Amino acid sequence: MKKRALLSVSDKTNLVPFAEGLEKLGYELISTGGTLKTLKEAGLNALPVSAITNFEEILDGRVKTLHPYIHAGLLARRDEASHIEQLNERDITPIDVVVVNLYPFKETIAKPDVTEEDAIENIDIGGPTMLRAASKNFRDVTVVVDPEDYDATLTNLADNGGTVAFRKTLAAKVFRHTANYDAMIANYFVEITGEEDPETFTQTFEKVQSLRYGENPHQHAAFYKEGNVKGASIANAKQLHGKELSYNNIQDANAALEIVLEFNDQPAAVAVKHMNPCGVGIGETIEQAFQKAYDADPVSIFGGIVALNEEVDEATANTLKDIFLEIVIAPSFSSKALEILTVKPNIRLLETPMEINTNDTKKVVSVIGGLLVQDRDNGVVTADSVEVVTERAPSEEELKELLFAWKVVKHVKSNAIVVAKDNQTIGVGAGQMNRVGAANIAFEQAGDKTIGAVLASDAFFPMPDTVENAAKAGIKAIIQPGGSKRDQDSIDECNKHGIAMVLTNMRHFKH
Repeated sequence: MKKRALLSVSDKTNLVPFAEGLEKLGYELISTGGTLKTLKEAGLNALPVSAITNFEEILDGRVKTLHPYIHAGLLARRDEASHIEQLNERDITPIDVVVVNLYPFKETIAKPDVTEEDAIENIDIGGPTMLRAASKNFRDVTVVVDPEDYDATLTNLADNGGTVAFRKTLAAKVFRHTANYDAMIANYFVEITGEEDPETFTQTFEKVQSLRYGENPHQHAAFYKEGNVKGASIANAKQLHGKELSYNNIQDANAALEIVLEFNDQPAAVAVKHMNPCGVGIGETIEQAFQKAYDADPVSIFGGIVALNEEVDEATANTLKDIFLEIVIAPSFSSKALEILTVKPNIRLLETPMEINTNDTKKVVSVIGGLLVQDRDNGVVTADSVEVVTERAPSEEELKELLFAWKVVKHVKSNAIVVAKDNQTIGVGAGQMNRVGAANIAFEQAGDKTIGAVLASDAFFPMPDTVENAAKAGIKAIIQPGGSKRDQDSIDECNKHGIAMVLTNMRHFKH
């Protein structure tokens, strides 16, 4: 019985040499559309699918391979006598190799001007059907979806038609591929129909890299990214220099990036350790912003991650090079900056756009046996939206400082307190079991700088004790959500000490 291979691909990378290899191994080639044209132009003896089915393509190519002569050839078991008998009765030749990759749905919906009609026309029907049929019958059929597997496939086929173990590996990849493809389509339809909480939640990710280990050396880990991620993202970042990123590097880098994205109207720098900011500064220049972030906590920044929202220039690079840093993230690095920083072999330099991906609206967290899905915390507080509740209103400068601190405290693990002064964090209390404890850590770190500083709290004060301690430290203005039954006690305590306090009516718990 003749050996037959069916080829129908959108991605024609290395198609011709692979098809030539199949032909040399004695496979008769059948094909469709643009793939057939490519093979013919290369001088290969490929037959159109219609020559096998005796049925021309119809409906603008929507129907061409959905035919019993194709699918019987794919699904027939070679070890089942009745299957072979039925093929012979109908003069159907089995198909031994299937090479299919799908319409570019992902690439289509990634276009900023994509129409719904274009998206739907790029939903492949025949391709996934052939892939699934061939994969189901992997004991007899070799199915290839990835051009990266062409060489290995030819090598395997050359050894007496290949092995079941190899075909099973290829089939497993196919089912992952079609699941990924279907998930993208499902998510697209969730988006265009406006489903809020669909009955099933489907996400799909593509591997970026295997990691040496996870949070600890005994934990296996890998890094995946969303298929069409856009804008600012560590998954999108281009690594210009340094060692491979670790699991903890990626977590910290993401935390630093999320904070620096809060400041899109002026140069900002963020230093992070263990996913909490240890220093944040804004300035007239990116160098000045980084100097403020460094001065905020010159001890904790050692071995930290730094994110900057403007190009790293020569002056900033000269400051960065004298500090041990794991990672520097920026939208770009000048040639001089790269020359200065790449002298350090271990520092990782990541370049990522600083545009926020407005389509990235959900945050997903795993729990044992499930997922929590919520809207991202994109809540914004402005000078016009805060509520002044004390006898003294904050000055214009104090209000600016309060809003600066509020943007930072949003990203600090709860219970969280941030003390700020002169566009710089000077004390951060993170992840404490009570708010007074978080405040005291922040005051201790800030020292005498607390005099005349402002304080931000991620959630309300259940009692006035935090305000009492703030007054002792010399805090002049406070921003907090409000909403406690005892808000008035904290307001009275502020009035007692001449502290201005504003309420946001929005909290920023970060668990």
